[in-house]
Amino acid sequence: MDNKKKLHWEKVYLEKSPDQVSWTQSYPIVSMEMIKGFNLDKSAPIIDIGGGDSLLIDFLLQEGFIDITVVDISARALQKAKQRLGDLAGQIHWIVADIMEFKPQRTYAVWHDRATFHFLDSPGEIERYVTMAERFTGDYLVMATFSPAGPEKCSGLPVSRYDENGLQEVFKNGFTKIESRQHEHLTPMQSSQDFLFCSFKKDKIN
Repeated sequence: MDNKKKLHWEKVYLEKSPDQVSWTQSYPIVSMEMIKGFNLDKSAPIIDIGGGDSLLIDFLLQEGFIDITVVDISARALQKAKQRLGDLAGQIHWIVADIMEFKPQRTYAVWHDRATFHFLDSPGEIERYVTMAERFTGDYLVMATFSPAGPEKCSGLPVSRYDENGLQEVFKNGFTKIESRQHEHLTPMQSSQDFLFCSFKKDKIN
């Protein structure tokens, strides 16, 4: 595991509360609308990459989904989420892992990422991520990144920004785009960040 990267995120989650980090959403509207739009069975497995202490899992549980996995490099982030959920935390599969070292043990109906992919900047990392997502996504992929109008850094780290064509190009082998949406995210500090959300359907091999 990249200890420098892990220490960075552990420090963030130690020192800052949800209302002090830019990515906090009181309701993850675009993610939820896209996932609900897939009309999945409630038993369909969903994975949230880099989910941290995001509220997405809370609302997925409210919708009745029963097979949810959260992966994050920060053990402290997942501990915060567990504390927030209380008894409901036992219904979630929690995995502490650097995405570059994550080895999924199963296929997921939905692979969701609003927090991790845009931190990857080397072609090798991006290729490895895409290969993994293609292999372990059964039906749908939901990717969110900063758009070209979005910030160049997040939590002090550089990010890669994508437009609709750029993100579609990255995932063109194995996925067909369903829709894309620009979304202006209002941070807890009342600043705005421009995101691009894209949903994809996994191509079926005949």
